[in-house]
Amino acid sequence: MKPCPVNAESIPEPERKTIYPPPFASRVEGRIKRKLGDFFGLSNFGVNFTRLEPGAVSALLHHHSKQDEFIYIIQGTPTLVFDDQHYVLKPGDCFGFKAGTGLAHQLINHSAEDACYIEIGDRTPNDKVEYPNDDLKASQHADGQWHLTHKDGRAY
Repeated sequence: MKPCPVNAESIPEPERKTIYPPPFASRVEGRIKRKLGDFFGLSNFGVNFTRLEPGAVSALLHHHSKQDEFIYIIQGTPTLVFDDQHYVLKPGDCFGFKAGTGLAHQLINHSAEDACYIEIGDRTPNDKVEYPNDDLKASQHADGQWHLTHKDGRAY
């Protein structure tokens, strides 16, 4: 069957909202992520349509070893935390996060309205994610699955 165009908000939310273990999973409550790339069977890169409710965060502050990321703001005014800088973004703003720099990032919706954005990331294998403010480390296995541990390697 040939795919056809669809409205991004009609793509269902995944049943599993996050890969973060407790207590970190609760921090991304209020984040609604629709996996557009997965819906269309894309395998070289991922595309998500993400909505942040007021007070919600996109992810824990993090940086990737191998996978680049890109965001484009559609609605609202989320705050980009990038390394030690904070930037209030508006619709039309965009930003790219080069892998391997060690510069951590996240979006926080400090406003009273929802914020929506598109995020795009490549799927370079064997990525590692560091979370500078949290006792969490993520390593990607060869099959693409993520393994989350404490920073000292203990399992959650």
